[in-house]
Amino acid sequence: MDSLWHSLVSELKKDLPAQQYDTWIKPLKGERRGDHLRVVAPNHHVLRWIRSNLLSKLESRAERVAGSALQVDLVLDEKPVEPEIVVPEPVVVAAPSERPPRDEHRLNPSFTFGNFVNGKANQIARAAAIQVAENPGTAYNPLFIYGGTGLGKTHLLQAICLRICEQDPSTRLYYTSCEGFVTQYFESVQSGEMAEFRHRFRDVDVLVIDDIHFLAKRESSQEEFFHTFNALFQAQKQIILSCDAPPEDIPALEERLVSRFKWGLVTKMETPTFETRVAILKTKAKVRGLILPDDVACFIAGKIDTNIRELEGAVVKLHIQSTVEKCPIDMALAKEALGDSLPAPRGEPTLQAIIAAVTEFYGVRLTELQSKGRQRSIALPRQVCMFLARRCTRHSLEEIGGFFGGRDHTTVMHAVDTVEEKRKADSDFDLVLRSLEEKLRAAKAA
Repeated sequence: MDSLWHSLVSELKKDLPAQQYDTWIKPLKGERRGDHLRVVAPNHHVLRWIRSNLLSKLESRAERVAGSALQVDLVLDEKPVEPEIVVPEPVVVAAPSERPPRDEHRLNPSFTFGNFVNGKANQIARAAAIQVAENPGTAYNPLFIYGGTGLGKTHLLQAICLRICEQDPSTRLYYTSCEGFVTQYFESVQSGEMAEFRHRFRDVDVLVIDDIHFLAKRESSQEEFFHTFNALFQAQKQIILSCDAPPEDIPALEERLVSRFKWGLVTKMETPTFETRVAILKTKAKVRGLILPDDVACFIAGKIDTNIRELEGAVVKLHIQSTVEKCPIDMALAKEALGDSLPAPRGEPTLQAIIAAVTEFYGVRLTELQSKGRQRSIALPRQVCMFLARRCTRHSLEEIGGFFGGRDHTTVMHAVDTVEEKRKADSDFDLVLRSLEEKLRAAKAA
């Protein structure tokens, strides 16, 4: 191996997630030719992805390793050897058919278990998904994963598909949305091609259907899916379903289907905790080749507590803003791109209102409260902010700590206890707190 290329890939291996390195960098070959670095991709998929996502990183790392600027030339291998599973671009994984369905569902190669952040809110669902991926048809059948929109259900389903195909590329696996199943069913009824439809969905080893709740609106498609389910289950083939609600809460779903959905494992995905949201943000950023500072990750995690999709959207927005303004991602950029205030449930003061009241009274700045400084002139106002945030809002300890410089929940608990003790021992300090609380109530009423 060319010595420069060897050093370069060693650098990239440290920078990139293992899955990203194995998928995109490992298949490449490189050789220095004067002031050019010739990088050979094994196929068009890898070449296009590297050009779109990693070219600038390759150029900067090559310059650092070589000690001078190098022109990176991306070329296609003249005698490419395709890998056993082509995952660099979204791929169709479907049962063999002479006429593939129009609603082919595609897999996102980044939706792997390695890129799925584990946390308390999803650890059971993730563990079950891994078991099913490694033992299809025998672990949990069916596997039924439910939860709100944007919590990672589709990511887990696709991770299962990718792992199964990686372990055994000969597996007949069909992955589609429920809407796709229903659409194909009615088209097949109208065209008189039900035999082909049944072959497509029943002659498989693994059937994966996303958003199965859409089945509830159509009685005839429920009947067809009932028989498809029975055929697969009796043949010990794996069935994997996702839904927004547990089986018993799906409106107008036949009782016999509700019962069958409960035969295996039904597991829920919850809204991620603050710590998990921070980890998700860092993972999403790393996949894009971005460095997300801790304070920025904590700021976003405190601002967005609904779903993973919005977290990813925030990372994308930061990426675009950073690219357009040609500056690194920092707190100033995050506030410019995403806004400076935190949302709060209706009827509660916002964290921003609490901070405004406290900083005005004590004559300090928000940046000082979010800093690592421990001098009393900053520490006390910070503790008062944490106390009022805990007392007046429904933000969790993790969310409050995260907003104040990425501090953990124990710091917030200590701040609350310290302020409580001080107000008991110091009547003047108690009056200050009462005044601040009254000011917040008045602002909320207005």
